[in-house]
Amino acid sequence: MDTRNIRIIRERVIKSFNTIIMTLASLLLLSPMIWMISTSFKKPKDVFTYPIQWIPHDPVWTNHFKVWMTGDEFALFYFNSLKISIILMIGAPLLAAFAAYGFSRIPFKGRDGIFLLYLCLMMIPPQVLFVPKFIMFDWMKIYNTHWALILPGLFTVFGVFMIRQFFMSIPHEISEAAFIDGAGHFRIFFQLFLPLSKPVLATFAIIDFTWTWNDYENALIFLLDKKLFTVPLGMQNFMLEAGVDYNMMMAAATAGVVPLLIVFFLGQKYIIQGFSSSAVKG
Repeated sequence: MDTRNIRIIRERVIKSFNTIIMTLASLLLLSPMIWMISTSFKKPKDVFTYPIQWIPHDPVWTNHFKVWMTGDEFALFYFNSLKISIILMIGAPLLAAFAAYGFSRIPFKGRDGIFLLYLCLMMIPPQVLFVPKFIMFDWMKIYNTHWALILPGLFTVFGVFMIRQFFMSIPHEISEAAFIDGAGHFRIFFQLFLPLSKPVLATFAIIDFTWTWNDYENALIFLLDKKLFTVPLGMQNFMLEAGVDYNMMMAAATAGVVPLLIVFFLGQKYIIQGFSSSAVKG
């Protein structure tokens, strides 16, 4: 057997080994979600049976129907989460892109220093800001409204940093050529930078939607009216005095994962595009 065949066999063995390792790691990471979905179809007595029944012997579909049909609370929580998450998924990337363009393409005195100071905000734990936010929201009369979650979420340091780094990779010759043709900053931003930045905008939109949909702390502190609750807060309804209704909670959690999957599958082509090819063709 020549050296070339030995090298090919070695590469195949390494690829097969890596595939097996990644498959096992993926199954390990997905096991909590698989257990969640499996439990949503079980009877109460089968939740903690050992060994675990990954596929229920007698699936119970009524858990999923009860989540939606028992009153209209969960449907309202679902709508509230969708409203807030969709607004922020659209608004936060757009505002972050505006700021990122300014920090990357508009020269002004102290720009880099201001951006560095802006990045320092990422080191402040969100919990430190709860009391100042509470005082400010109460003064603005938006406490116990969805605006208390929407307005702060529209401005994100991470989004500005992420999109600015992408804008910095776009050659200056493109914007300079547009200036020579008579285009202004707004036209360059909307007609050049936004179309080129679809991959990074889609990636950040998915991240922001996930953050907002799973946000528990802010909703817990700034929302008092039950009609304003989001899905994470609504999950508390399944914590009863006699214990936790795990079947109903897992059914609600399974329903709560669906929007995240939909948003990811809708935006994945832009993410793949960002990894597979450059946004600017030289």
